[in-house]
Amino acid sequence: MTVAVDITHQLGGFTLEARFESAGRLTALFGPSGSGKTSLVNLIGGLARPDRGRIAAQGRVFVDTSERLFVPKHKRRIGYVFQEPRLFPHMSVRANLLYGRWFAPAGERYEDLDRVVDMLGIGNLLERRPSRLSGGEKQRVAIGRALLTSPRLLLMDEPLASLDEARKAEIMPYLERLRDETKIPIVYVSHSVAEVARLASDVVVLSRGKVAAFGPTGAIMQRLDLLPVTEQAEGGAVLDMRVAAHDAEFDMTVLASAAGEIRVPRIAAGPGSMVRVRIRARDVMIATEPPRGLSALNVLAGRVAEIGDVDAATVEIRLDCNGESVLSRITRQSLQALGLVVGRPVFAVIKTVAFDQENLSRTGLLHDI
Repeated sequence: MTVAVDITHQLGGFTLEARFESAGRLTALFGPSGSGKTSLVNLIGGLARPDRGRIAAQGRVFVDTSERLFVPKHKRRIGYVFQEPRLFPHMSVRANLLYGRWFAPAGERYEDLDRVVDMLGIGNLLERRPSRLSGGEKQRVAIGRALLTSPRLLLMDEPLASLDEARKAEIMPYLERLRDETKIPIVYVSHSVAEVARLASDVVVLSRGKVAAFGPTGAIMQRLDLLPVTEQAEGGAVLDMRVAAHDAEFDMTVLASAAGEIRVPRIAAGPGSMVRVRIRARDVMIATEPPRGLSALNVLAGRVAEIGDVDAATVEIRLDCNGESVLSRITRQSLQALGLVVGRPVFAVIKTVAFDQENLSRTGLLHDI
């Protein structure tokens, strides 16, 4: 499943330098507009040739300038999903999907039309023309067409950027299925913290053409300094938790991890299922004693592990909750009033209503181990 990139490329006055090796099922290229995300994904896809370096996926080398090797894009067997679906308007959905099969030799086709149709929930759309599809439906068909090329690698360049919030919510569960049910490594371009936190197993943070950071999603999402200013309020902890039980009386679900138990609005997942939870730093209060008389139901015991820059009005506090990290953003005044120092036992208090659908997602194993 490994995707390995080590390149340098000059684009006018812009220098792109990227080096990372990811074994995750979905590797996100994350950063603000102009950081080099699309340029990098185009180099991986063979739409441009790097000045120097090496690109490989699934054990196959696509580019190695030291060996003067450059595999043309049509021979790389890479599926590409763009911001716009780019479907053939004169063809039915079925014909658009089957068009992808022509790009894979008959003996190397591993994807089946029926399986792809079922996974993407487009069985009722097969006889329609693209003009009769919603934006989310068009994008699902575009993903299906890319899958039916039986690719070695799937590239997705901000596939949700042109959709409204309702259509994004519609397509997100299908992207999760794509990540969890196929063995195709995915490189996913996005500037949205919510998308990356929900979908990615590994994150490459790009800034001005350079890799500012690379690592597991949970670790990157806690680095608020890596996030664009407009997205920093969305940063925080990402925990993979297990469904422990459902509370039918109050329509709640109990999730458990090493950090403890939390209660969220009921989700459609059976006991034992894995759920990814994003806990935004702005949604976490800190108490120095076990809280009583609060409407917030979720209290995690921990210790102060790290205190961020105390020169600003607000401070980021990292809590160690039995080996799991939870981030909290509080005022500098609260920091002083509570007498917080590294090592002090505290309690993280999180409102249940903070866990909306955007912050909860079903997940399979995010790494093959």
